[in-house]
Amino acid sequence: MKKIFAIFGNPVSHSKSPLMQSYALYGLGIDGCYGRYRLENGDALRDKFFELGLDGANVTVPHKESAFRACDEVDEFAKRVGAVNTVVRRGDRLYGYNTDAMGFLRVVESFGAVKNILFLGAGGTAKATSAILKDRGYRVDILNRSAKRLESFRGEFNIYTFDNFKPEIEYDLVVNMTSAGLSDDNLPAPVEILEATVPDAKGVIDVIYGKETPFLKFAKSKAVLARDGEDMLIYQGVLAFQYFIGINSRFEQIENIMRKAF
Repeated sequence: MKKIFAIFGNPVSHSKSPLMQSYALYGLGIDGCYGRYRLENGDALRDKFFELGLDGANVTVPHKESAFRACDEVDEFAKRVGAVNTVVRRGDRLYGYNTDAMGFLRVVESFGAVKNILFLGAGGTAKATSAILKDRGYRVDILNRSAKRLESFRGEFNIYTFDNFKPEIEYDLVVNMTSAGLSDDNLPAPVEILEATVPDAKGVIDVIYGKETPFLKFAKSKAVLARDGEDMLIYQGVLAFQYFIGINSRFEQIENIMRKAF
């Protein structure tokens, strides 16, 4: 029976996941298809999942916390961070996983000797990735426009709003965890903050992929190594595919197939 998968998000038209996952399905000879669905109301995710007859789904901004609530069971890491980006149906129950964190960790490790990291944004992706980085011994500070989203980080991380942020250390990496620059020309933080943090960094990462965002342009203007979210997307996509299909090996084979989407 044909397997049916999709990605939920808003916006979602830019997503490379349908192409990546379709390449993997075809490349491994699996009878399946993968589409996209722009979901405006995250609370409708569970009903829409079953209405579309899906076997699995990826979830992107801004619905990862809604996906967590939509699942009947989630793995231990997803439970800890309260965010799900991969949903799999087994019978009439939905199982949730978070593959963002491991995907992002691989990207951070590629920068070499990194210790101090500044996150711009406090959404679901930031929750997952900050937790695994802390487990691996990195210092992660969280900076967000408003204080409300920062509450879930309180007690575990240094948290700041734009109004009270004064860098006390030099950051090795500055990471845009927001959607700023995806469909507009906005920076993820006031330029004064970027001027105070980015020039001394070893690199920056923007989780947005497929375009040179204003944030990446700013970093390059300061001669700072800048990477978009392509590698993170591919790494988390391979892990999600393994949950969809039940393949516990062949990571590099799936990765090589998915890279053809770029």
